[in-house]
Amino acid sequence: MKGEQPQGEQQLTISIITTSEELPEMECSNFFHSAELFHIIEKTPGQTPYMLVAKQNGLVVGHMLATLRRRGSWIPPYLFSQGRVYGEGEYTESADKAIIFEQFLKIITQKLRRKMCLYIEFSDLSTKMFGYKVFRKEGYIPIRWMAVHNSLHSAPPEDRIGERVLARIEHAVNMGVEVKEVETEKEFNDFYRMFKNYYSTKVRRYLPSPKMFAKLQETSHCKLFITKYRNRAIGAATCLYSNRNAYLWYMAAKRKSYPTLHPGTATVWGAITDAYNQHCWHINFLDVGLPFKKNHYRDFILSFGGKEVSTYRWFRYTFPWLNKIAAWLYRE
Repeated sequence: MKGEQPQGEQQLTISIITTSEELPEMECSNFFHSAELFHIIEKTPGQTPYMLVAKQNGLVVGHMLATLRRRGSWIPPYLFSQGRVYGEGEYTESADKAIIFEQFLKIITQKLRRKMCLYIEFSDLSTKMFGYKVFRKEGYIPIRWMAVHNSLHSAPPEDRIGERVLARIEHAVNMGVEVKEVETEKEFNDFYRMFKNYYSTKVRRYLPSPKMFAKLQETSHCKLFITKYRNRAIGAATCLYSNRNAYLWYMAAKRKSYPTLHPGTATVWGAITDAYNQHCWHINFLDVGLPFKKNHYRDFILSFGGKEVSTYRWFRYTFPWLNKIAAWLYRE
């Protein structure tokens, strides 16, 4: 699928690529929009990648990776597909980012509508107001969302958390709790089982196939962590790394089974300290939920000394009546 948009005397050409063989040579510093992630998604059951590529004079000036996910569960029963995009893509310094993104958004929206996915979701945009007008123009609904990130470049993480959290971490360590990278097949199976048990009751959360985690682990952009106590898995986390920043993507812990060991605290702390040791500037928590006054998970993440930022996530439902209901529910 191709489109053209005049830009001064130059011609802007937009293409959607669905197979690795068609990907052009392009510079990728943002892992969330990279050819490497495209390859991984392409080989993951239940997912289809779409790379939107903008060219001028035969040169790539921008690209954006979108994913179509097929989702389903027996408890509760549901089956649908979802379009997902992290951020707004990657662009060269000379490119007109606003014009290209407008074309990207229009084309990917049309493509995913034809696939009859239930909804499309954009998150983790560079600024809160980025693309506000064009999102509105294409029928997307802004929902206020909270983001949390911890700075790691100006002070060690120990200096940013309270004495109570530090005491929990020290207690867990003294009891023999260990956070380490997944190394063996058994650890990988325990790691994925932790996620599967945790996310099986979450309607909105999406858990990829274990094949995706295995492929991600083979790259330099991902680490899989497992938290162990007496050789038993009590926590797990997945971190992605891009542009000198870390992103905590998935996290699960047996908080009720081992309350005195604080496995959630130990798991998150392990990810934070690893990012610090890798000289990352920040660690970002990709999903801390809606900005309700009471949000236990967000309060838990903030206890590690992070900064809370109000953002938008943009949603568009394929069925007009659903979009109207969502627009009314989340009206500003």
